[in-house]
Amino acid sequence: MVNRSAWFLSCWTSDSMVVGEEKMSVRKRLSKSSNHAEEEEEGQRDFAEESQEAPTNGRVDLKQLISKKIKLTAEAEELKPFFMKEVGSHFDDFVTNLIEKSTSLDNGGCALTSFSIFEGDNNHRAKDLRAPPEHGKIFVTRRSVLDELFEVDHIRTIYHMFIALLILFILSTLAVDYIDEGRLVLEFNLMSYAFGKLTVVLWTWLTMFLCTLTVPYFLFQRWARGYHRTSHPVVHSFIHCFLFVVFQIGVLGLGPLYVVLAYTLPPASRCIVILEQIRFIMKTHSFVRENVPRVLNSAKEKSSTVPVPTVNQYLYFLFAPTLIYRDSYPRTPTVRWGYVTMQFAQVFGCLFYVYYVFERICTPLFRNIKQEPFSARVLILCIFNSILPGALILFLTFFAFLHCWLNAFAEMLRFGDRMFYKDWWNSTSYSNYYRTWNVVVHDWLYYYAYKDFLWFFTKRLRAVAMLAVFAVSATVHEYALAVSLSFFYPVLFVLFMFFGMAFNFIVNDSRKRPIWNVLMWTSLFAGNAVLLCFYSQEWYARQHCPLKNPTFLDYIRPRSWTCRYMF
Repeated sequence: MVNRSAWFLSCWTSDSMVVGEEKMSVRKRLSKSSNHAEEEEEGQRDFAEESQEAPTNGRVDLKQLISKKIKLTAEAEELKPFFMKEVGSHFDDFVTNLIEKSTSLDNGGCALTSFSIFEGDNNHRAKDLRAPPEHGKIFVTRRSVLDELFEVDHIRTIYHMFIALLILFILSTLAVDYIDEGRLVLEFNLMSYAFGKLTVVLWTWLTMFLCTLTVPYFLFQRWARGYHRTSHPVVHSFIHCFLFVVFQIGVLGLGPLYVVLAYTLPPASRCIVILEQIRFIMKTHSFVRENVPRVLNSAKEKSSTVPVPTVNQYLYFLFAPTLIYRDSYPRTPTVRWGYVTMQFAQVFGCLFYVYYVFERICTPLFRNIKQEPFSARVLILCIFNSILPGALILFLTFFAFLHCWLNAFAEMLRFGDRMFYKDWWNSTSYSNYYRTWNVVVHDWLYYYAYKDFLWFFTKRLRAVAMLAVFAVSATVHEYALAVSLSFFYPVLFVLFMFFGMAFNFIVNDSRKRPIWNVLMWTSLFAGNAVLLCFYSQEWYARQHCPLKNPTFLDYIRPRSWTCRYMF
């Protein structure tokens, strides 16, 4: 305990010295402003001496007081941006270094900080709390970015603007329905259709969950306990690995897909089943990937104990808002049920928001697609008309799932690490955007796809490993969309695999100027507009131009290109 206290004191002293040195740089940066202020103070002092020599008869010159107040206010406003920027920078550096050092206390030894990772680099700002690949992801107790930003009144006002826009969408829908129908139409036909057959979704999810809870854990437990005793460890491992792959592909892969197609589930219900299918597959892979090396090391050291996690640890992981398995995670002391209720309420609010976006903007735009042939003019107008709804759907999807939904489950499970995303809106490069948009999925791809690819082949093939990760991500995204919409139209795959990959190398981390953030947002809005336009056109074309006996090619051939000529 004494050694730990001494170590922590030394870390605190070193940080204090660093902050002290940085304070000197602050003084140097502000020297120009200080010299300017001193000159103005000398002028004010001479002015004050002259005014004292003049007889005032005990009266206060209001003009002088107002002039001094204006000058002081101007000086304060001039120094405030420098002061806030420097204080924020030093505070972030200090807190980041303190968190990084505190996480290494249990491991003994020095902390993993930005100083030890980038030796000789003058930029000591730790952008990402990430351990070396052999140590894996570090979980620490921290809040989500938006929870911190919403404490600032200026940021919360933007949240209020979106609520006001939702109110206007509701009023607009009610007014149009009253004018057209002569009454208030409080029906949600589109939403009830999209989320239809929820009972099928419920028992499908329950079956997937029970299979995921029992089969992978049972296979791993049998393999781990038999690996120490068997005389043929390679054959023993191959059999259990084969059974695990069969479970992943046959049960979690084909089972939900068969239910979706056989019961002809509507789009939103299909999306729920497919996303949960992908989540369970990623979770089971992480569980096996993290625990197999522990068993191998235990056998290598000839340990008498087999490191098999408990069922409770595995069960907690299946519900925890992370795809990286750990035996334990940092926990919060209590559950704020009011916070949970608020998050779920915001999720439902976002669902209604998306409904009104489709009802008031998208449906009138796309339902008459058959009246005009497919052409470049129609396509360009469609894309530009889709920019606004595409941007709104992007924001609502991010806020509903990555913030509200994950934070609600994190709060109920007292899961401490709420870094589900980072400040992706400040990105000046696509590489940074991919790292910060969805941290939960990015961590899984980084540790289990990118790093394992480099370990299996060679570290020289970094570009190939990145290409493989993009291919996996694009394929899974396109699979989810194709199954949810009941047709294959690889627009997302093309944008993600080709344009996204190109932007990742062209607009890289070396781009730091604000203009690159503007270009990133412009391309992001344009890309979402293209997705919304193409997929909506294809959806309505298949509704207006159905085929009596469709073949397999009819599901992958775009029907929006020839829909008008089929009447």
